[in-house]
Amino acid sequence: MSLTGTPLFVVLILATVLAVLATLLVWSKIPGPRPLRWLSRVVMIALCQLTAVSVVLVWINQSYGLYASWDDWLGKDDGGAPVAMPGPPPERAKFIHSDSRMQDTYFHGAHSKLSGQVMIWTPPQYDKPEYRKTRFPVITLLHGVPGSPQSWLEHGKMPKAFDKLIKEDIAKPAILVIPIVNPGGVDTDCSNTPGRKVATWLTDDVPELVRHHFRTETGPKAWGLAGISTGAYCAAKLPLQYPKIFGAGVALDPDPLTGDPDVIPDPVLREHNSPTYLVRHSKADVSLFLATSRQDRDSPVKYIKEFEKAAEGSRVKVKTMTIESGGHNYNTWTKMYPAAFNWLSQQLKSPVT
Repeated sequence: MSLTGTPLFVVLILATVLAVLATLLVWSKIPGPRPLRWLSRVVMIALCQLTAVSVVLVWINQSYGLYASWDDWLGKDDGGAPVAMPGPPPERAKFIHSDSRMQDTYFHGAHSKLSGQVMIWTPPQYDKPEYRKTRFPVITLLHGVPGSPQSWLEHGKMPKAFDKLIKEDIAKPAILVIPIVNPGGVDTDCSNTPGRKVATWLTDDVPELVRHHFRTETGPKAWGLAGISTGAYCAAKLPLQYPKIFGAGVALDPDPLTGDPDVIPDPVLREHNSPTYLVRHSKADVSLFLATSRQDRDSPVKYIKEFEKAAEGSRVKVKTMTIESGGHNYNTWTKMYPAAFNWLSQQLKSPVT
C-alpha cells in the first residue's frame, strides 16, 4: 500500500474509529486481576493514540510531500541513482475533476523518465462560448520543499485567490498548472542531475501534457512561472535556462540564489544551475520579478540585491519588491499575490476572443 495513496489514509481513519469504539465497548468488561486490567487499558489507550497520530502524520505527509515512498521514509531511497517511474504517457493521462475547476492527474514524462502529479485549473472564461476558439496563456506554480502541489490549494488559497484577481481585473485569465517539483521525493532545485532530470520534467514533459489536453497559447511570451521558497528559486532560474519555453518568472521569497550545497553537492553543477550565475552569463530576453520581506530570515533582501547586481548589463529585465513585514510562509506570499500576478499578466499574452 502506497505511503502517499488515499487507501492508506482511509484505512488509518477506519482503524482509529474502530480502536476508539473497541476501547469504549470493552473498557469495563476486561477480566482478570486489577494489574492486568490496568495494563490492558493502557494498551488500548496507546493503540487509540497511535492510530490517531498516524492519521495526522499521513495527512501532513500528503500535504507537504515530506516522503514519497516507504523506502524514502526508511532512508533507503538513493537520490543519485537512475530512476524508473511508472505512469501513463501524456496523451493517455486521466484527469480527476473537482468543483473548483481544478483537474488532477498523474503521468509519466517521456523525456525525463520521471512521473508525478500535476494539477491544472482553467479560468471560467475557458468554457464560455465566446472563448471556445481562444488559446490561453499558462502560469506554472512551483511549490516549496518540503511541499506538494496541494500546498498551493490548502495554504496558498489557489485557485480561488487567482480567480479573485481576475474578477478584480488585477490579473488576466490564464491556465494554472501546478506540478510536483521533486518527483520521487528527491529535491534537485529543479535541475537536471545524474539520474534525475527534473528540469526536463518541468520544461518538456509538463508543458507537453498541458498542450495536449488544453487550448494553450504558444511561445515563451505565453508561458510564465510563479514560485515560493524553493519553487521561487526554480521560477528565477528556469526562464534563464529555457528562454524558449518560459518568458517570465515570479520568485517570492526565493532560496539562496547561488544554490544550496545540501541539494547539489557538486560545486560546478550547483553553480551552473544557480540563478545568480545564470543571469550573469545570460543572453536571454526574459523578465523576472523577485520579492521578499525584510523580516524573512530564510530569504533576506541581500539575496535579491546580489541577483539584481549580477543581472546588470544583461538583457534580463528584473523587477524587485520588498515588503516590510512577514515571515517565510503563505501569509506573506498571499500578500504579494496582487503585485506579483499583475506584473506577470502584463508580461504574458492576453487571451483574445
